[in-house]
Amino acid sequence: MQEFEFEGKTTEEAIEKACAELQVSRDDIEVEVLEPGSAGIFGIVGTRKAKIKVILKKEEVEEEIYPEEEDGLSIAKKALEEILALIPMEGKVEGYTEDGKIMLNVEGDKSGLLIGRKGRTLDALQFIVNKIVNKSLGKKVQVVVDVENYRQRRRDSLIQTALRLGDKAKRIGKPVATNPLNARDRRIIHLALKDDPDLDTRSRGEGLLKKVIIIPKKK
Repeated sequence: MQEFEFEGKTTEEAIEKACAELQVSRDDIEVEVLEPGSAGIFGIVGTRKAKIKVILKKEEVEEEIYPEEEDGLSIAKKALEEILALIPMEGKVEGYTEDGKIMLNVEGDKSGLLIGRKGRTLDALQFIVNKIVNKSLGKKVQVVVDVENYRQRRRDSLIQTALRLGDKAKRIGKPVATNPLNARDRRIIHLALKDDPDLDTRSRGEGLLKKVIIIPKKK
């Protein structure tokens, strides 16, 4: 069971931060209020932030959630192949279903061009395929589009970065920060370090790209 802690001026703000950070809806999490927060006197003296614990609900994969796996897979694969043909780019699209998700992977000599800077082109391609599949099926399903297993390689790289920066933070006794990351990449950093008793992590910044601050705990 995965647990996280978030803070905000109010409990609702903390919940909104949790949903944005973890890329989930309010229905996908259980919330325990650790500190309700206080506006203090005239909103100046004695203010305290609200603090919550968030538990990700276990994903339940049932046949009725996605009863038309093969149809959905066929639609997704065809949509991606047609997009590649329009670019144009030759690439072999392989697909399968896993835990109710449609997984597509493109392989080819020039398929790396589809990734783009830090995977942004790949994310845009995935967004389009998801829209096509969801509209065709008349329901929401998740399609993950990958190129030459880039996403797994990116995940492994982020985990190694998290561990390296975590060791540095403990060694120098000061917080260290990652480069600005999107919400999905920040989540990988948080998860990679969440079980380290000597570290804490916080996201900091404005907009979609934020840094993860890795903070050594005082002993």
